[in-house]
Amino acid sequence: MIGVPDDASGRGRGDVGQVGGIEVLPFGLLLFVVASLVVANAWAVIDAKATVDSASRAGVRAAVEAPDPATAAARADAAARHVLERSGRADDATVDVEAVEGFARCAPVTVRATVHVPTVHVPWLGGVGGGFDVTEQHGGIVDPYRSGLPGAAAC
Repeated sequence: MIGVPDDASGRGRGDVGQVGGIEVLPFGLLLFVVASLVVANAWAVIDAKATVDSASRAGVRAAVEAPDPATAAARADAAARHVLERSGRADDATVDVEAVEGFARCAPVTVRATVHVPTVHVPWLGGVGGGFDVTEQHGGIVDPYRSGLPGAAAC
């Protein structure tokens, strides 16, 4: 060959050394799959946290604007469940409305929403493992300046 030294003319020709390192490919594929599952599970927890946060806020907002305690509890539960249904998490969720018994101006209202997240969530296959609960709680006070409620605003 013209312009190629004699000692380098055989380099890169032949099958010697072609198999070295191929055993790393299955390990890399396994590492990729495990890393993907970890990222998917982390995203499921972040999504669940955002969902229960929105649900509890919507429940409190509906409760503090209701005319009476029974309506407040029903509206808070309905509003929180609506958010959970829209996000696709209503099946494994609970909603608790607290402190509606003393419904008056400035009375505290608390709504707690909880969603169960499986340990490993595989898209299209569902969850595997015991998992854990993601809970968010928000509170508010009944509107002190609204009409229709007895008493004076004390807050």
